[in-house]
Amino acid sequence: MYPSLTILLMFALSIGSSIAAGVPDNSPETVRPVPPPGKPVAPQDREAIESGLKQLEDKIGALRELAQSKPLVARLLPDVQIFHKAVHDALAYDEIFNPTNEIVAAKALIAAGLARAEQLRDSNPSWLNSTGLVVRGYISKIDGSIQPYGLVVPSTYQASGAQKHRLDAWFHGRGETLSELNFLNERLKSPGEFTPVDTLVLHLYGRYCNANKFAGEIDLFEALDHVKTHYRVDDNRLVIRGFSMGGAACWQFAAHYAGKWAAAAPGAGFSETPDFLKVFQKETLAPTWYEKKLWHMYDCTDYALNFFNCPTVAYSGEVDSQKQAADMMAAAMKTHGIDLIHIIGPATAHRYHPDSKIEINRRIDAIAMRGRDPVPRKVRFQTYTLRYNEMLWVRLDALDAHWEEARVDAEIVNDHHIVAKTKNARALSFIMQPGSCPLDMTQPQTIELDGQTLNAPKPGSDRSWNVHFRKLDNRWVSVASLASSGLEKAPGLQGPIDDAFMDSFIMVTPSGSPLHNQSGSWALAEQQRAFKHWRSQFRGEARQVADTAVTPELIAKHNLVLWGDPSSNKVLRDIADKLPISWTADSIVVGPNKYDTSNHALIMIYPNPLNPKRYVVLNSGFTFRDYDYLNNARQVSKLPDYAVIDLSIPPNSRYPGKVVDAGFFGERWELKQPNSIAP
Repeated sequence: MYPSLTILLMFALSIGSSIAAGVPDNSPETVRPVPPPGKPVAPQDREAIESGLKQLEDKIGALRELAQSKPLVARLLPDVQIFHKAVHDALAYDEIFNPTNEIVAAKALIAAGLARAEQLRDSNPSWLNSTGLVVRGYISKIDGSIQPYGLVVPSTYQASGAQKHRLDAWFHGRGETLSELNFLNERLKSPGEFTPVDTLVLHLYGRYCNANKFAGEIDLFEALDHVKTHYRVDDNRLVIRGFSMGGAACWQFAAHYAGKWAAAAPGAGFSETPDFLKVFQKETLAPTWYEKKLWHMYDCTDYALNFFNCPTVAYSGEVDSQKQAADMMAAAMKTHGIDLIHIIGPATAHRYHPDSKIEINRRIDAIAMRGRDPVPRKVRFQTYTLRYNEMLWVRLDALDAHWEEARVDAEIVNDHHIVAKTKNARALSFIMQPGSCPLDMTQPQTIELDGQTLNAPKPGSDRSWNVHFRKLDNRWVSVASLASSGLEKAPGLQGPIDDAFMDSFIMVTPSGSPLHNQSGSWALAEQQRAFKHWRSQFRGEARQVADTAVTPELIAKHNLVLWGDPSSNKVLRDIADKLPISWTADSIVVGPNKYDTSNHALIMIYPNPLNPKRYVVLNSGFTFRDYDYLNNARQVSKLPDYAVIDLSIPPNSRYPGKVVDAGFFGERWELKQPNSIAP
């Protein structure tokens, strides 16, 4: 056998379940569980761990009481809670995968949590001043869960100093057994692949094994915000890096948020769904029309133009099948005139070649030393959804049509004139933060927008500048505010269904009787599944409340996930006549199409009629299912803004039943015609 292929096979065997299993995982009928079942824990070990957890739980309870009068305790309590949650969940959810090692690790984490609890009680949190390996935690806005992250704090960092430091965010590879217990244990023992001099390294947990998508995506920004509250971080020297599944995450963050980073260094991974699954997974794909459209959310090839705004150094092993990711990106970037720097490890499989690491570091360090320019003279921006609507000083506020390519090319020509060209844009803004605007503050500005010349106000004396434009009757006009007179798809309120689970949500359970036993049983089963799988795949306990207990405060703060039907769920009954799809005792009416409610149910996302700044979701958690857990490239949205489910076909590893009608609402959240599962 060719030597390099032997290396590749040996490596794949050596890491076992840490990567997708390939062709054996292409059968929806024989889906192995992710995470896998744990191993038995000896009774004496279980008893010792439970005893330690009880001690830690008692100390956390005392700290909660102390937190009511001591802000420091309230602020740092998650740094103690991460240890309890990690060990408790591993034991409670059968996630002890290697008892020989993990029992020892569990006891060590409990001891670390107890030590921190005592320090916090005495207002002496020594970990705030520690260098080296540190683990921290924060409370996620999404579900109120405690989420961990790791830090490498350089020896040069001084807690009382003034210097701001470069920060590198690292995204880990696939690890089906990467429980919080194993993550914290690793982060307390290993600094990781790269530790640049004088640099904070942020190791993301990313809510387990999802390639930092959806809630895993928000994890980066929540963790980064938390780091910034405790450490001095240079916003213009943020670098993103990762390998394998982490390389896929790095491609995704670089493509969607290119303007935020000084540099990106993805290694291996995947950069899009369809070609990767054909090449790496050897999977035969048969997507629906709406699934193809939804690939536009995470297919980085569709955002290749954005790399104009982010210096990028890619890496692949020469004989690694995941070299496909960078090859796909290189081809996509080439269409925009961008030549990808692609470092290739000679005769190397799925790992970094030592010489390649030196060259990657040389380039990334030089870029990071220079830092990001927050207001470059030229911005080129490409997107398909308002979920990703900003690039440096350019912001898209409304589209003509979601899931079609939108573009903005903008250039500061001189200190009083900007030229911009757009595609598929209906509203946009130019926003420059205080101190950053290079325009002449003594002169009114002129904007040439798609050939139209528009006047704009002068920058402020603090060198900030915010201007807004909206297209009316196919002509751009300058407006003081982008507030709309009615419903409109807007950033963070554009769908699809999965978007509701990237912000604060709460599950609303029904208390009444369903319209029909079959739909009621289906809704209950899907509700229970949603709770279970949110925990297993995104590592939080979904908050829930009965429909009779929903308050104005909950409506104001959360996306509401309503389970049941207008008969069983009071909140759904209260808003049913305000939704574009009718659900009565007899029929679900989608435009001209009617479906018998005795064997059909409705899944949908829509602005909450009780608070249009938040969503309501009907009868759905996140939409990818068990089959998709087996390969991270499959973990993309499977349903659009609405779907009608035929309950005569039971749910399976791919779908919640047979989808007989599905589609996207229009840009005004209107029901578009025709409505069917065909395009």
